[in-house]
Amino acid sequence: MFLLLLAALSQAALSRPATTAPAAAQTTPHRLLLERVVMVMRHGVRAPIDGEVPADTHTGAPWPHWPVAAEQMTPHGLAALELRGADDRAWLDRSGLFTPGRCPAPTTVRIHSNVSQRTIDSANAFARGFAPGCGLTVDHQAAGTVDPLFEPLRDRNARFDAAAAMASIDLHTGGMDALTRRHRAELDALDRVLDCPQRVACTPRDAASVRASADGRSIVLTGPIRRASGIAQVLLLQYVQGMPAAQVGWGRVDAAALKRLGALHAALFDVFTRAPYMAAKQAGPLARAMLAALEAHGDRRLDLFVGHDTNVTALAAALRVDLSSPDYATGDVPPDGALVLTLLRDPATGARFVRTSYRVQPIMALRYLQSGIDDVVLRVPGCSATCPLDRFATLLMMRTAAAG
Repeated sequence: MFLLLLAALSQAALSRPATTAPAAAQTTPHRLLLERVVMVMRHGVRAPIDGEVPADTHTGAPWPHWPVAAEQMTPHGLAALELRGADDRAWLDRSGLFTPGRCPAPTTVRIHSNVSQRTIDSANAFARGFAPGCGLTVDHQAAGTVDPLFEPLRDRNARFDAAAAMASIDLHTGGMDALTRRHRAELDALDRVLDCPQRVACTPRDAASVRASADGRSIVLTGPIRRASGIAQVLLLQYVQGMPAAQVGWGRVDAAALKRLGALHAALFDVFTRAPYMAAKQAGPLARAMLAALEAHGDRRLDLFVGHDTNVTALAAALRVDLSSPDYATGDVPPDGALVLTLLRDPATGARFVRTSYRVQPIMALRYLQSGIDDVVLRVPGCSATCPLDRFATLLMMRTAAAG
């Protein structure tokens, strides 16, 4: 009953009611207390990465200018993350994990980011919003190093079987040509947005393929989905950056169109993170770290890992849950989107349970810098919506160990 009370309080405080799983999936033990939260979050709104829009993409007009260098966080994106931090703090204050208006004790919060500047800046912005003036620190490895929690395929000590990866991807997707055919309507819609002089095939519709990288440490995707995915992402970034409507897709896209086009970006993860072998490899190190945080002794109440959309989608794939929210294409993680593991305890028995959810800022909240969170409860197959901790750990470890 405690979770139902929390949901009611949350709805009163946010600009949009929380979205939850069907009632039949939410049978929970009585009197559960929220004990700890562990989440992995994508960084915030950034400028496009060099090459994200392929050089051979044709458009009817130039792309708009960004206020910061390639792939760096924008001031707008940092402000949105501060709002996100404040919203999450309000949620956890209401749950009793923290005391409103007071700085958290240093041992109760840990924020760990990847080494890229956009993830470090995102983590610091969240910390400022979560605990203003409290000086929360962000952990990260040194610049230029590889943090295997976030980039496991770059870890030279990890084993990777490219042939097994490609076989898994083909089985999961039905092959690259089939993947392209499934998204033909979105590719055509993207051509209409780009409005290139030839009006069709503004991005080349060459044959798609997946192959091992030159060093055998990862896989390489080519073809229409690879090309279009980055373009669709840049269009979304324009919108959530708050660019004038006339500049977002040259005035030819709105929020509904962006949700449809987001399927092209989401399709990228069918290759890189959702196939079982890729999910196990991409999610394994982070999954183990998150489980360790859930099971740790001490007074830690929040563990936040700030990384990339690949981290969120890989963990979701390992858990076999769909990342679905009202404003975005299923499987396409927006800036600041997070997969959340909430540890709950039955005070009568001491039994502990894990609730999995997907917390994202509504697209209008990102665009106009408004408070608000969509919180979608996810049911992990093989368990109830509130999953016993030992069962949850067994499922996650089994699914991330499948690749060996």
